Amino acid sequence: MTGPMLLLFCLLLIGLSLWQFQHGLRKAQTDRVLERLGDGQPEAREEPTRWSGLERMFLRAGLGKPTDRLGLWLSGWIVGALFGYLIADGLGLAVMVLGPPILLRVYISWRYQRRVQRMVEQLPQLLDHSVRSLKSGRTLADAVLGGIENIDNPLKEAMGRVQRNVRMGVSLPDSASDFAEFYEQDEFRLFALGLKVNHRYGGNASELLENLIKMIREREQGARQLKAMTGETRMTAYLLGGLPVLLVSYFMLVNPGYLLTMWNDDTGRTLLFVALAMDLTGTFAMWRMLRSV
Repeated sequence: MTGPMLLLFCLLLIGLSLWQFQHGLRKAQTDRVLERLGDGQPEAREEPTRWSGLERMFLRAGLGKPTDRLGLWLSGWIVGALFGYLIADGLGLAVMVLGPPILLRVYISWRYQRRVQRMVEQLPQLLDHSVRSLKSGRTLADAVLGGIENIDNPLKEAMGRVQRNVRMGVSLPDSASDFAEFYEQDEFRLFALGLKVNHRYGGNASELLENLIKMIREREQGARQLKAMTGETRMTAYLLGGLPVLLVSYFMLVNPGYLLTMWNDDTGRTLLFVALAMDLTGTFAMWRMLRSV
């Protein structure tokens, strides 16, 4: 049974590799043609599709569009699930079917938080450059767009969305609002709100941006102080969440027969699953409590 299954896997992988190679060649040729035709032209707004939510998650994390490699992702997931079934029957199949999506979701969330945090740290640099440009006589739109060109990634790459919308004819305040709602961050919303207020009612734009810089830095300082004050609570949560894993690892190294005996018994296996569920529930509850601090 194993031999035919492995042969089927090999044929499947060969077919998928040939399809991916051919698809990559066609896509590279199409991209080169579209790049030459669209050089200097505004980028059209994409229509929402059923993959828009997934693409939004990937784009906010800086991972590009998942639909470009969707066949590769799905084929790897299917092959992993089949190998898990061959190695550990139903348990291996369940782990390989549920594990990769959960790990991918956790990784995307972690990468998004890190990326947005770095972007917020770079925002005062963008605003400071815009203030200097305003004081030299440039308009607010030119100052902000010029500041985008002079900052580093990831904020420069992310705010390319604002530049594209402006080239398409959208006003700068509306483009900044679209950017802020896409990343769902309060600092970006304040930036967009300031641009809207200045665009509608006028006023001293440089003073507005300077106050925004001061407020963002005060919020960052307050967040750091809160993180330092709650360090003991966070360490306690990490310890309580990781203690069951450390105990299980210790038993498996010192006396593996202790847990294997429970695993081979129906009642013991049930108790282990209940303990795992309780540990996951408690870890999730502590994680939610930390997020609310």
